[in-house]
Amino acid sequence: MRKVPITGFGTSSRLSARGSWLDLEKLATVELSSEDPQHPFEEALRTDSAKGWMASSHGPQLLRLRFDSPQSIRRIHLQFREEHVSRAQELALFATSATSPRKELVRQQWVFNPHGATTEVEDYYFDLKDVTVLELEIDPGRHDKQVFASLQSIQIG
Repeated sequence: MRKVPITGFGTSSRLSARGSWLDLEKLATVELSSEDPQHPFEEALRTDSAKGWMASSHGPQLLRLRFDSPQSIRRIHLQFREEHVSRAQELALFATSATSPRKELVRQQWVFNPHGATTEVEDYYFDLKDVTVLELEIDPGRHDKQVFASLQSIQIG
């Protein structure tokens, strides 16, 4: 029996090691549709922070990261937390590269319930090259436009 090991298959070989996340504060400019001054976007970049980012106005929000130079992206890790309100949230990720127009990467819905489902964690794997813009659209209450969008943490590797 001839055997050849396969590399790059399975989650353990694709996970970004600690410290291999992009330093978004140094590599990108963030554009925000709104921001609560008590919950700035920088808080979502700190995994040790309990605050995270929060919008200052209710309804759908857009977070746009413009990279100073094109980036290769293999992983996007998002965490959302809602402990007080039952709500149905929808998120969508989009990428624009130096060689292709804006395209949708993923669209996901989640229902928060303060009596159980209070945390949403999304871990996406890609093979994106030359990304110049990454966008996250959050509709925090698909059927209730009076709720506020928030993002506990974001990491890109």
